[in-house]
Amino acid sequence: MLELKEKNIIPKIIAVSKTFKIDHILPLIEHGHLDFGENKVQEAVEKWTDIKKYNKKINLHLIGKLQTNKVKFALKIFDFIHSLDSEKLAKKIADEQIKLNVKPKIFIQINLGEESQKSGINKEQLKDFYNFSKNLGLDIVGTMCIPPFEEDSSKFFSQMNYLNQKVDLKELSMGMSSDYLTAVKFRSTYLRIGSNIFGKRT
Repeated sequence: MLELKEKNIIPKIIAVSKTFKIDHILPLIEHGHLDFGENKVQEAVEKWTDIKKYNKKINLHLIGKLQTNKVKFALKIFDFIHSLDSEKLAKKIADEQIKLNVKPKIFIQINLGEESQKSGINKEQLKDFYNFSKNLGLDIVGTMCIPPFEEDSSKFFSQMNYLNQKVDLKELSMGMSSDYLTAVKFRSTYLRIGSNIFGKRT
């Protein structure tokens, strides 16, 4: 295993605001929080378009699966995309970012648990997929994973830490309300926290 390059990492918290209405989120915005996460493109467009016009410092993160037919809309509103999972999607993002003159920061999603219901590339594909995406002109900043819910997340976070360093990426998106403290131990730089901030979703 590779040694940790940094020991003292202060991760950023993405407040996962999906399904919550903007009036529920405004107190956190007014407090000065800048990073928010949404799962669906249309919901994000409806909730955040006006807010982002007046608060240019807000970073909006797409943490859900991105369909290719939604890419042009996603790139207009999201600053970060955490779910790049196919060559087809990579090509579509590359085409649209040129048309729109934008360049979102992108995480490659890895399906470490090899779960059929989850998106993400196989870990063995990471280096080739990373090179493919970089050659398209994508700004790949890190990797992302959602570990199996019923297993110990630490072994998956450990693998992610290793894989991330293997391709020399700085950012690592992993850890949610239930396991964020474990994720911090393995160099996570972005924690996706929802219910611990906004409460349970109905």
